[in-house]
This record gives sequence, C-alpha cells and structure tokens, in this order.
Amino acid sequence: MEKIKIAIADDNRELVELMTEFLDSQPNMEVVGVAHDGRECIGILEQTEADILLLDIIMPYLDGIAVLDVLRSNERLSKIHVIMLSAFGQESIMSQAADYGASYFIMKPFETERLVVQINHIMKNGDQVVRNGLVTKDELITSRLKDIGVPPHLKGYMYLKAAVSIVVDEPSALGKVTKELYPKIALKFDTTPARVERSIRHAIEQVWVRSESVAHIASVFGYSEAHLQAKPANSEFIAMIVDSLGMNDNKK
Repeated sequence: MEKIKIAIADDNRELVELMTEFLDSQPNMEVVGVAHDGRECIGILEQTEADILLLDIIMPYLDGIAVLDVLRSNERLSKIHVIMLSAFGQESIMSQAADYGASYFIMKPFETERLVVQINHIMKNGDQVVRNGLVTKDELITSRLKDIGVPPHLKGYMYLKAAVSIVVDEPSALGKVTKELYPKIALKFDTTPARVERSIRHAIEQVWVRSESVAHIASVFGYSEAHLQAKPANSEFIAMIVDSLGMNDNKK
C-alpha cells in the first residue's frame, strides 16, 4: 500500500516532533520532511514528493500565507494539499488562506487523531474540501468548547455556544448579559433568561470541579493556573472563550 507522504512546517519543535512520531505510527502515512521556518519549508518541498503539507501560519522568514503564495505559483508544488495550523481563528486570515489554496484549517491545540482524520478525508475527497473544509465560526466555537472540556450533553453547553457566537458578532452584548444576552438566547431555545444563566453557570462548574481541567484551560487560554483557581463568572468565561478565538479583532 502506497503511503500518504506528509511534510510539516512549524517553528514549534516539540509539536513537530509529536506530530511526526504520531503520523509515522499510522500504517498509511509517513513524514517525508520537516521545517521550522518558511524558507526551509519551500526548500524541503522542492526536494521531496509530498501529498500533504501541515503548515503553521506564523513562522520566521516566510509566514504560512507567503509559503502558500509560493506554492500556488509553482505547477508541481501547487498540487500539494495544505492543512493550515494556527492558534488564532481570525476569519480574515482563514479566508485569505483558502484563497491561496489551503485545503483545511485546524485550530491549535488539536488532537492528533483529528489530524489523521482530516488527512485521510482530504486524500479521499481532494479539492472538494478546499472551500467546504474552511472552518466556520460555529465549528471554531464547538472545537474550543471541546478543547476546554465543557460536557456537550448539558443545556449549558448549547447556551454557552450561542452566547459566544452572539458576542463574537456583537461584542457590546457582553456588557449586557442580563438585559440582552440571556434574553436573546432564551428566545432562541424557548426557555427563560434565568434558566440560561443557571445552565451556563452549571456547565462552568462542571469544568472547574476537575483540577486537571484548570491546568488544561490555563494552557488553552494562556493564563497562569493561579489566575484560574477561582471559578469565573459567566460573562468572564464567555469573554475568555471569545478572546481565545481571536475572531472579533477586526470588528469595530
């Protein structure tokens, strides 16, 4: 069986080592080259035959977008399927990456198993995923809630997801959670604002009762564990999620 040939370009050497080890352990995959900056990435791709490139957005010398620009101008390299990796979920960057030929966009941190699924999906479906594979706002929020460990079976999960989506589009709603945000969510789910508030608070409590979750959340959000020892208020938690997505940076 011919293996899927994968190249990796990311300046995080530990992450590259982790991905390389995991992908090489897959029976149908092999890593044929790794790079830690954009220029090195181009050089490796010119010297190897890669089917998939895992490409970080932010790298020294040439960033991910610049690498995509080089690839699309080269007949052979333009055939490589590119999965973009980023800790930032700005829609403008994702849209530009798709315009430059990216096949998929994965938010950091991510599960390596998910990476394998996407690689197999892209190799099976080819260019069909170039547009459909670009993650939507809803998918980004879902991914972040999963990263944090919010139990998806709770009503508070649905309400949190709706709250984050609203605040991404309307940042001012965060300052009016009682008067605007909760009533808007309650109307959508045919419930009461008080139940929305209570369910979101319960969902947050379920995350905070697990000490390992606090350490994990600290790594996701970039805070110290000491900062997160006290359970945040609903509005604070929603703000933390919105900030971590980075999707409203260009909104006025």
